[in-house]
Amino acid sequence: MTKTRRERDSMGELEVPESALYGAQTQRAVNNFPVSGQRLPMAFIHGVAHVKLAAARVNAELGLLDTARAEAIAAAAREILDGRHDEQFPVDVFQTGSGTSTNMNVNEVIAHLASRQDLPVGPNDHVNMGQSSNDVIPTALHLSAAIGVEQRLLPALDHLRQTIEARAAELDGVVKTGRTHLMDAMPVRMSQELGAWASQVAQASERLASGQQRLGRLAQGGTAVGTGINAHPEFSERMARTLAEQTGLALSPNDSLFASLASQDAAVELSGHLRGYACVVMKIANDLRWMNSGPLAGLGEIELEALQPGSSIMPGKVNPVIPESAAQVAAQVIGLDSAVTVAGQSGNFQLNVMLPLIANNLLTGIALLSNISHLLADRAIATFKVREEHLREPLARNPILVTALNSVIGYDAAAAIAKQAYQAGRPILDVAEEQTELSREELERLLDPAALTRGGIPE
Repeated sequence: MTKTRRERDSMGELEVPESALYGAQTQRAVNNFPVSGQRLPMAFIHGVAHVKLAAARVNAELGLLDTARAEAIAAAAREILDGRHDEQFPVDVFQTGSGTSTNMNVNEVIAHLASRQDLPVGPNDHVNMGQSSNDVIPTALHLSAAIGVEQRLLPALDHLRQTIEARAAELDGVVKTGRTHLMDAMPVRMSQELGAWASQVAQASERLASGQQRLGRLAQGGTAVGTGINAHPEFSERMARTLAEQTGLALSPNDSLFASLASQDAAVELSGHLRGYACVVMKIANDLRWMNSGPLAGLGEIELEALQPGSSIMPGKVNPVIPESAAQVAAQVIGLDSAVTVAGQSGNFQLNVMLPLIANNLLTGIALLSNISHLLADRAIATFKVREEHLREPLARNPILVTALNSVIGYDAAAAIAKQAYQAGRPILDVAEEQTELSREELERLLDPAALTRGGIPE
């Protein structure tokens, strides 16, 4: 049996594990919400700890909290930020929609760590001074998401983009059959194909970076309903400034603290950007899977790095496991966004009541996309080999090359040549030589796949 101790809150007494740093309110939440067994990400708990650290500093500056308690609270918050007490935050994601249980969990842990026999520190009166769960949780949500984007996701996207661009430069001379509708189309250079991926990643980065401005507008200071009851008039501005010093982010109070409590529009925007990047990941992953397909009966254009056996029954089979993992991440993030969209609509009057779900889904999406971006870069794109022999033959036999003759012999005559080449399975160059008055030398120039990748009208 786990040893316990008795703790009291405003509703009475109950048993708490003896080793727990938290108190009665946290234990009530643990008892009340045995829903998923899934805790909120530690990045979010650290966001709350940042708020508590800043609040202790600000309240001391304002003369509202004595120096000894402020320093003790700050020291305890730093211990949480250092990851020393991660196991002390057991509350389920699917809890009260305001996140009050998690706010009190952090308050109680800090109060326990900060208290001494000659200096009791209260979770409500001291750690939570000038605050409400209703502004702490939205602030921590914005803060933790902004930190995740700045420190994890944007660097991961930059690494992926740079890796793609490096491979594109390396493979600039490789020409292959382009495909639209999964059917043969005009030729492209592999650098052009990969360059499109790099551009998609770069534009996803731009969208994510633009959303940081809205995430930097904080709810702190609105307290219970947005009016700032029980908070010093300067608390909101000072908190934003102090949190900016602690995190290095550009932060400010939202122009309407009422809006910050009642809505989660910036979070919904970020979730949409995560979904958009998930679509980029899915596109790149599926292109890699198709290009790697085979190796004999598929396209077989590239050979991805062999990372593990691909079958428990078929010896020698190797599968594109990193792109498959990436596609699953993309699907998951798209699903997380659907839930955030619903949650964003749940701002009833003065408070959104799906804050823990929003925080969990955003931070989960940021972590998943950050991790898979590095894997795609390092274990798929940086290491695949090009099977040039599988590119040359289909390219030479591609009847769609006849498109280059449209301006010389007309669309209908070119279509007839393409049809005959398809039916006979012959190179387009041979059929065009028979069906036109153009010399073979002229046709070789006009139908040169590498030249056709440069666009324009053949002359």
